[in-house]
Order: sequence, then structure tokens, then C-alpha cells
Amino acid sequence: MESVLSFRVFPSFPKRLGYRHGFRGRNWHVGSIGGGKRSGKEVDFKQLEVLWDDGFGSVSMKDYLDIAKEMIKPDGGPPRWFSPVECGRPLKGSPLLLFLPGMDGVGLGLIMHHKALGKVFEVQCLHLPVYDRTPFEGLVEIVEHVVREEHASSPNKPIYLVGDSLGGCLALAVAARNPTVDLVLILANPATSLERSQLKPLFPILEAFPDELHNAVPYLLSFVMGEPVKMAMVNVDKKLPPSPMLRQLSENLTALLPRLSVISDLIPKDSLIWKLKLLKSAAAYANSRLHAVKAEEDGINLLTVIKATGKFRRSKKLDSVTDFVPPSLSEYKFGFDEYTGWLQYCTSPAMFSTLGDGKIVQGLSGVPNEGPVLLVGYHMLMGLELFGLVEGFLREKKIMVRGLAHPAFFASSSSNNNEISLFDYSKVFGALPVTATNLYRLLSTNSHILLYPGGAREALHYKGEAYKLFWPDRQEFVRMAAKFKATIVPFGVVGEDDIAELALDYNDLMKIPVVNDLIRQTADEAGRVRNIDEGEVGNENLFIPGLLPKIPGRVYYLFGKPIETQGKEELLKDKKSAEELYMQIKSEVESNLDYLLKKREDDPYRSIVDRTIYRLLSTPAHDVPSFTP
Repeated sequence: MESVLSFRVFPSFPKRLGYRHGFRGRNWHVGSIGGGKRSGKEVDFKQLEVLWDDGFGSVSMKDYLDIAKEMIKPDGGPPRWFSPVECGRPLKGSPLLLFLPGMDGVGLGLIMHHKALGKVFEVQCLHLPVYDRTPFEGLVEIVEHVVREEHASSPNKPIYLVGDSLGGCLALAVAARNPTVDLVLILANPATSLERSQLKPLFPILEAFPDELHNAVPYLLSFVMGEPVKMAMVNVDKKLPPSPMLRQLSENLTALLPRLSVISDLIPKDSLIWKLKLLKSAAAYANSRLHAVKAEEDGINLLTVIKATGKFRRSKKLDSVTDFVPPSLSEYKFGFDEYTGWLQYCTSPAMFSTLGDGKIVQGLSGVPNEGPVLLVGYHMLMGLELFGLVEGFLREKKIMVRGLAHPAFFASSSSNNNEISLFDYSKVFGALPVTATNLYRLLSTNSHILLYPGGAREALHYKGEAYKLFWPDRQEFVRMAAKFKATIVPFGVVGEDDIAELALDYNDLMKIPVVNDLIRQTADEAGRVRNIDEGEVGNENLFIPGLLPKIPGRVYYLFGKPIETQGKEELLKDKKSAEELYMQIKSEVESNLDYLLKKREDDPYRSIVDRTIYRLLSTPAHDVPSFTP
């Protein structure tokens, strides 16, 4: 059983929702998921493009309440499953995701995420009719029946259980009773802490409420169902000035608050009393079995959480290459606004590339659109060039560059915090551990791959080593690139000396007591990508250097003339030929660095002051002009 992702969310949802009745053709009732054995690895990569529209953040709580009002009409039926039409048809080989609702029982708690989740999951939602009185153990059996049949049909696929409040207890109970089934649990506000919640003191009051005052219950429960202000903020443009943003918020609240009365229809008084008892039963049942499940925490867009924490997979084991889901447009905007927007703004990356005839042009037109392409270059201090490079390729060419990074990069996690960290988010944008196997498999899928032969030794260099390459003596990647007829593009990037001054390097830090012990401990835990006997590049030490910020200058990239390996079979057979090409690539990178260091002196917008004035008068950061190549 996989570990749990636990996070806090509130429901907010699409402008229209249809739903397909039943589970795999079974009208409304919980039915068999059978239909024969299915392959655990049927994947069609071309169905999902880079920067696809996931619909996240485009809707609000009032849409949920409007749709819920139509779904709660009593029909006397039992609990049943439905598949939201908004989810569409997923990629081939997608795993099953079961949504287990909270006290409302409607099953629409993921509406905001339906479009995104529906691309990579078979989404099925459990609906608990308003007047249904199935006890908690009965609900466990309903979900368990589906889980066991799905596991029997596709034993190599994981099954995702997303539980909200009451549904969180339900997911935990099913997981605890089925330890041999490959389950991934995602829990939103699970009711396991009911005894310590703000809701507990309200139980006697809610149960004793007169019928004529029951319409006031929704407002008492609003902090449980989701805070109105937060719900109203979902589709407010955060980039607006304060006055228009407050106006949008006010309009959303005006539209939302009258609809809260629907909650009294979702949970009429007798149903409320029943569900409070059900909630108590669920919490007690789940807590008695909680020891059987391990947990992590996280937040934001549900699909983003799943991808960032490495929990999305189509079979028993995560495959960083074939299980990768390209970033959506909302992930692109969030990642490069919330996390690295400040760096992009301050450094205004200027990109240049080289055409086949050797002409240098502004932009990335010189880099081939079709892979496999191996981008081989210089790793700037602390890897500060990574964000601008990945963002530039996504924005200009809609190409996802898959970065090969030190394994320690993936050991760093925010699993004990409430937000996804930058390390986590890098997985959303294609980063994966640097191994020969991963390089081989990326080349075999015609990817654009980012490779730094200098690795950590180059990115964490010492004083006086800026723009110096630390490459291994062995031609590590040339033969593999030739095997797949890949195009190699050497590149250089400069600007670290315009951003910060290296005040404390490894040698300085190792002279400080306690700090040196922490560095040694980090090195032991992280391990090494290369052996210590591989020369200077093998002498990689992981540490956080002491930096003194400067008034930011600018970062410049130059992608050299593409080097074709197609038709160069001698690279596979002749070690000397491979070594000669390796040295040529290294020389090209050094030439690119020299070119940029010289030409940036001619940039009239190298100063952040000049760039800021230019932006105020004309265009966004990435459109600020630079030197003429």
C-alpha cells in the first residue's frame, strides 16, 4: 500500500457539469468493474500536449451549489457511483481514482479538478443520497467491493482513493482492511481528528436545533464545508490592483452567500443528525486502524500534488519517463509566477541560438524542434539558470526539457509542510535523477534532455572558479547520443556574477564548527553520482554557499550550432572519435561562455534600472531587448 497524501482543500467547481450514470455501464448501482484483464502499460503520449488546459481555477463554489441542488432530489436509491462528463476520456492505461465524499454526500467535491484528473485517471465518484441510511461499515464494503474487483482485473495498476472528511475515514478504513492492494490515499481534511475539531462542540446544538431554524445551519457549517471568503477567492485574478480585485471578490461573495441555503437541502435536519452519528462512527473506526497507514502532507491543485510528490504511476513501480505527465497551463503559470517569477523578473533571461549556417540569432529558433536533442552545457552557481531555461523553451517552443539532476535533489521534500516545495515542483516540470538508464530511456522517447557533465561540482564551485568547466575525462554521453542519432546542442550561460558574490565556499564553511559536521552528514546521506577517483569532477561536495546579493544584472544563454550524430557510426565503434567529439562539445561550451561575457557589455538593458523603465513603457520581462548578436 502506498503512503498517504493529506492536505486541506475546500470545494470549488466548473460552470457546467454532466455525469455519466453508473460504474462501467452499471446504471447508478455499484457494479462490477470487470470486462477482462487490461494491460497496465497502455499509454498514448501524444494525447496530452505540453501546457494543456487543465481548467484549474476557472470556477467557483456557486457552480457546485447550483449543480448539487439538481443532484439531491430524493429517489429512494442506494449509494451509487457516477463518472463526471467533465472528466472526459483519460489516456490509455490510466489508473482508477475513486472519490469518496464528505458530509454532503453529493460526490462533487473534486469538480474543480475534474478536467485535470480526467486526463490521467478513470475518475469515479461515490454519491450518497440525502435520505440514505447505510451505516459506515456498509459504505466500507461498497468501496471495498469496487477496490477488490479492480485489483483482480488489473493487479499491476495502483488504485487512488481520494477522501474528503467522512470520505477520508472511509478511504483509511478500506486501506487498512486491504494491505495487499496497491492503494494510493489522498485525504482532504480527514475526520480522524473529530474529537479535537471545532465541529465537536456544535454537535449537541445542531441536534437540538428547532426545525424552523434549520435554515441557519449552513452558515454555522460554512467553516466546515469551506470558508466563504476563500471559496469566493478561487477565480479572482490575484494580479489585479487592490480595488478591482476587491470588486471581483465582492461580486463573488454576493453571488455565493444566497446559495449557501442549498446546504440545508443537502443535509436536512434528520439527515444531519444521522450524518453526525455516521461521522463519529467513521472517525472511531478509522482511528482504530490508523496505525496500518503511513502519511504525508501537501496542498494545492490535486493533480499537481500527486505529480509533485511522485505518486502518479500507471503500474506497480513509478516510471519517471513513461509516467511523466506534461505540465498544464495553470501549472506553468503558477510555477513561474509563484516560485520563480521574482528571479525571472530580476534577471530578464536573454536567449540566443545558432542556426545551421553558424549565424547567431535572438531566441531559440536554432534549437531543433524534433528530438532526441541533448542540451549539454555549463551549470551556473546554484543552478540559477535552470528556471529561465525551462521556462524559455516552454514559452517560445512549447517544448518540455527533461532535466537530469543529482539524486539528492529528489531526497529534499516538503512532505512535512503544508505547501509543495521548489524541489517537489521540479518534478512537475520534468526533472528526474541523473542515471545512465534515465538518459537512455529519454533518448529512446525522442525527448529534449538537459545534461550537465560538470554536475554538482560545477554548480557548487569555489571562489575564483566562475565560468570554469569541471567535466569528467570520459566521454560519458557521446556514444549513447550517437546510438539514438540524437542532435547535441552545446550551450553556455552567464550572469551569476551579476546576481550574487560568492562569500563563503566549501573551504570556508568547512572551517566553521558544527557547520562542517552538517555538510559531512549531508554528503553521507546524499551519496555521490561519480566516484571520487574521477578527477576534479568526482570531488563534488553538497553544501549551501554563502552569497552576498547584488543589484541584479542579467542572465544570458547561447545555444551553439547543433551537432548531428546521425551518420556518424564511427562514434559507436571508435573510442578516439567519440573522445574528439566530446572535446569539441566542451570547447563549444567554453566558446559560448566567452562570447556572452564579451557581448553582454554591449547590452543597453543589462542594468535592472534600465529594464524596469523599459517594462513600464512597453513590454513584459522576456521581451526586453538585448545586444545585437
